[in-house]
Amino acid sequence: MLDWSDSTTAPSPAVMFNAEQPLEQTGLGAIDRSGGRVSVDEKRMINCRADVNQLLPLKYKWAWEKYLAGCNNHWMPTEVSMQADIALWKSRDGLTDDERRAIKRNLGFFAASESLVANNIVLAIYRHLTNPECRQYLLRQAFEEAVHTHTFQYIVESLGLDEGELFNMYREVPSITDKAAWALKHTQNLDNPDFSTGTQEADQSFLRDLVAFYVVFEGMWFYTGFAQILSLGRRNKMVGIAEQYQYILRDESIHLNFGIDVINQIKLENQHLWTKAFQEDVRGMIRDAAELEAAYGRDTMPRGFLGLNAALCEQYMHFIANRRCAQIGLTPVFPETENPFPWMSEAMDLKKEKNFFETRVIEYQNGGALSWE
Repeated sequence: MLDWSDSTTAPSPAVMFNAEQPLEQTGLGAIDRSGGRVSVDEKRMINCRADVNQLLPLKYKWAWEKYLAGCNNHWMPTEVSMQADIALWKSRDGLTDDERRAIKRNLGFFAASESLVANNIVLAIYRHLTNPECRQYLLRQAFEEAVHTHTFQYIVESLGLDEGELFNMYREVPSITDKAAWALKHTQNLDNPDFSTGTQEADQSFLRDLVAFYVVFEGMWFYTGFAQILSLGRRNKMVGIAEQYQYILRDESIHLNFGIDVINQIKLENQHLWTKAFQEDVRGMIRDAAELEAAYGRDTMPRGFLGLNAALCEQYMHFIANRRCAQIGLTPVFPETENPFPWMSEAMDLKKEKNFFETRVIEYQNGGALSWE
């Protein structure tokens, strides 16, 4: 969580926007030879001069700690054996048609989604988030998104699935296309090469983008997919994929918590952005996202399978949506509901020495600080 003691609620004179001398926010501008040394109080999340690498002194220690946690959680998909999954996938009676449909559409959604998130980090967030310790974490997260995309390639290749079908579902399956289109809508402004922060409208656009990708994409939509695959793993089906999804879930937990910390820190430093109208806009985004996810659940599980169905996934999404609202200081968007998948917290119990399916011994060096929700 955020360490509010090392935060500032108002910009110091050294970092106030000066129209006669615009801030260099990318870190690729000319070196300011007369600028003097940067003090910790001058560092801010947005609208701050981003020098080449003014990493120390650290201001946001929570960002650095998440970077270290990500490094300690390093893994590669090829470390996980797929032999049992291959045998089950090829067997005639190993999986039902509904299970096969859910697995393929799940893989199709994630294959596109991880690339969307990576593009957003590299092409939008990194450019406009001017704090160097946060940028350090973003570099680690970008690598992890590449590992996740590698994971889906490895699964598709191992199972002998139709590569064109899986990696083009974001174009061809309406429930997946709708989610991808929704996400891209929230980066249209940031995709403009002339876009820059520094005005209330632009800063709110950037903050909205952070909510879309960290709170919704990684913090809501990914969790239905995790529940689907981990549910199969609990029944000793597709255990190799389930193990890899558990590692991805571990990574995404840090991504989510980092994004929420960034959003809350920007709010703290720029309280004028968090207007009632903007809050209602964000609540509407979260509500719409939950409805899109419910449609995706109905598409991937039209009849459901043992322990999982579209109605339960919709209830789960309402539970998660309300939790995300609470984490960024919003009122709930749905009536209070119980978590239908309490075993998901067990899947995120990273302090144990063996992973959830006890397939191999793993050390979780920083897991004790994470929260699955």
